[in-house]
Parts: sequence; structure tokens; C-alpha cells
Amino acid sequence: MVAKKTIFSTPQDAEAAFYDAIERADLDALMAVWAEDEEIVCIQPGGPRMTGYANVREVWRRIFETGQRFVISMSQPVVLQGMLVTVHSLCEQVSLRGGSAEQTAPLVATNVYVRGAHGWRLLVHHASPAPPEAASENPKTLH
Repeated sequence: MVAKKTIFSTPQDAEAAFYDAIERADLDALMAVWAEDEEIVCIQPGGPRMTGYANVREVWRRIFETGQRFVISMSQPVVLQGMLVTVHSLCEQVSLRGGSAEQTAPLVATNVYVRGAHGWRLLVHHASPAPPEAASENPKTLH
């Protein structure tokens, strides 16, 4: 029996499923959010750029097999929405649990979603370390 492909009606639905799958360490649910494309890109904080469905799957498999679990809160979303491509820029407050001590880190992330025959799918996820003030509700901006 072939598994039914989840259809994400909006980029927000795909994003909610992406972060939910990370928190549950559910590799199959996580990969169901990604476009099945060799052009997908995933960049983890401090990590190399991973491209292609198989490589992205493998990096997440290794992360999940450590047994550590993530709790992620998101804030300050900036959404650039088009008919076929949407870009979400946001701040993530990531807590890592399961090791000897809980670790928390502020990150900035960019998620790019594309619309296709199976609804919206994740094409690019790029997360980078952010200064602590980036996670506050009212960050200071210098120009």
C-alpha cells in the first residue's frame, strides 16, 4: 500500500508541520514537508550546506538518533508571500533537551516554500546563530 502524500494548503501549514516534526523527532513527518527535489537546501547552525533529498534526510536522521530533543519557539515572522514561492524569515529560540544539561540558543531562520501539485513544500531551510537580543520581542536595529 502506498502512503498518501500530505497536502499542505498554505506555507504556514507546511511550516507548522516542519517544526512539529522536529520537536517529535519524526523523520518521516519531517521529510514529508520537504520538496522531493535534488535542489532542496538545508543549512544547520554552524553546519555545512546540505543539498538533495537524500543528504537532507541523512543529516536529520543523524540529529534525531542522538536522542536529544528540540523545543522551538518562533517569533518576529516576516513573510514574503507569492503565488508559487513564499519566504519566511523568523527568530527561533531553540532548547535542546536530553543531554546532561538543557541548552538554549537564539537562531535566525529563513524558510523558503514552493507551491506544487502536492501543495506547499519546503525548498530551503537556513538557520544561523543569532545574538541573544535577536530573540527579544523588541530587538534593537542599527542602520
